[in-house]
Amino acid sequence: AAAGYSTGGLTRLMKEAAFRQELLAGAGLAAAYAIMDVTAAIRLAAAVLFLLLVAMEAVNTAIEEIIDRISPEVSDTGKHAKDLGSLAVFCLISANSILLLHALAIELTT
Repeated sequence: AAAGYSTGGLTRLMKEAAFRQELLAGAGLAAAYAIMDVTAAIRLAAAVLFLLLVAMEAVNTAIEEIIDRISPEVSDTGKHAKDLGSLAVFCLISANSILLLHALAIELTT
C-alpha cells in the first residue's frame, strides 16, 4: 500500500513545474559531480541533499493543496503556510548550491 501512495505522490509531484526543473538541475548536478570526480563523501552528501529537496518539494506541494482545499479565499494564514513551505524548499536548493560551490572550490584548488 505504501508503495502505491508513494507512486501516486510522485505522479502528482511530476505535474509541478518547479519539481521538473529541480529534477533537471539534479541531473545537471550529478553530471557535474561525475565530471569533477568528487569524493564519495561529496557524492553521498549530494544524494542526501537532493532527496531532501524532493521530499520538501512534496511537503510544500501538499501544504499548497491543503490550503487551496480548506481555504480557497485569500487569507494571511494560508499565505504564511505557503510562504513557509516555499522557504523550506529554497533552503534546500541553497544547501545543494553550497555543496556544489564547495566541490568546485576543491576542484579548482587541486
